[in-house]
Amino acid sequence: MSTSRTTLQDVGAAPGAGVLETRLTGLSAEEFARDVWARKPLLTRRASDFSDLFSAEAVDELISRRGLRTPFLRVAKDGATLPDATFTSSAGVGATISDQLDDTALWRAFADGATLVLQALQRTWGPVGEFGARLSAQLGHPVQANAYVTPPQSRGFDAHYDVHDVFVLQIAGTKRWLVHEPVHPDPLRDQPWTDHRSAVAEAARGAAHLDTVLEPGDVLYLPRGWLHAAEALGGVSVHLTLGIHTWTRYALAEQLAQAALAALRDDPWMRSTLPLGVDGPDGELGMIRQHLLAAVTKADPAPLFHRARRGQGRPAPLGPLAQLAAVDGLGPDTPVRLRAAMEARLEGPRLTTRVGWLDFSEADLPSVSRLLDGEARAAGELGVALVGRLLRAGVLVPAGE
Repeated sequence: MSTSRTTLQDVGAAPGAGVLETRLTGLSAEEFARDVWARKPLLTRRASDFSDLFSAEAVDELISRRGLRTPFLRVAKDGATLPDATFTSSAGVGATISDQLDDTALWRAFADGATLVLQALQRTWGPVGEFGARLSAQLGHPVQANAYVTPPQSRGFDAHYDVHDVFVLQIAGTKRWLVHEPVHPDPLRDQPWTDHRSAVAEAARGAAHLDTVLEPGDVLYLPRGWLHAAEALGGVSVHLTLGIHTWTRYALAEQLAQAALAALRDDPWMRSTLPLGVDGPDGELGMIRQHLLAAVTKADPAPLFHRARRGQGRPAPLGPLAQLAAVDGLGPDTPVRLRAAMEARLEGPRLTTRVGWLDFSEADLPSVSRLLDGEARAAGELGVALVGRLLRAGVLVPAGE
């Protein structure tokens, strides 16, 4: 069973559309949210040319010239992950750290049928990082990027499910994908497929929901929990997997409970000792439930939620030399903007971001509030002293960055 969509090259993208519409699905954000998101797989043929994001040449560059260390790469063969020591070594004088990638060892493993998995590419390959940041901003969920490089006629991993949604972007070569319906729908982060190993294996032997071959430019979206296995066909296959680490209602419930329990620490009755001779909770449980319910009703999980969001991502890259030049050359006409992906929030007089927090006077708050839309503004419009403080803190950047 295959679900295809007309590409945006055919239907055209709406003005101001994000990468979801223009590069990945051929659907409007509203259509994707209503009909696909977290519900079912979506296969989009010829969604985009992804050569600007990643390539076979990028694989060689990362492995042979960048001095990457584990865990930025793992190696798999026939469903098993190889020990790091089999493909890492010291890099010689001035770079004697022992867990750097050994390109000779990796070549031998690859030639022997192993799949190379370049992990966390949002940290090591600029175009992928920028694309992932744009997708994350549009979806409202954190995004991680991996690349899977599979030699001809080879399979890296057995049928399994992920605990995050994925967009699979075929970069080079072709790969056959077998997708089966979930055996454990919407798994949480601590519910990996290995908890259901036998059910996964049995389901994978049945008829596939989707049996298709991805070619360069194709995109496959899979919600978390959907079983999948892939095999390279007649040549080397390179694909990007954008993992969407989705927020769940359960995660919000956890934060709500944490906020309620924190409030109950200030309740003297809840801190009091149980009576002597108590042999079970029955006598106290009713009143405790009432106190807990009242605390949950009043609790505000928003601070915990936003703190967790800030911790699950990184702000846009910051060049120290360009930043110093901006500070040294600061004047009323200097254009500045909020650094991207900061998760900045103004709560009273305090601005919280992914790089820390700052308190401001009442006089500065209107200017700080205006910065949160991310638009470029002249320093004199905001206050040169205020802009200087925010540049030095790494919160603002030159508008051209």
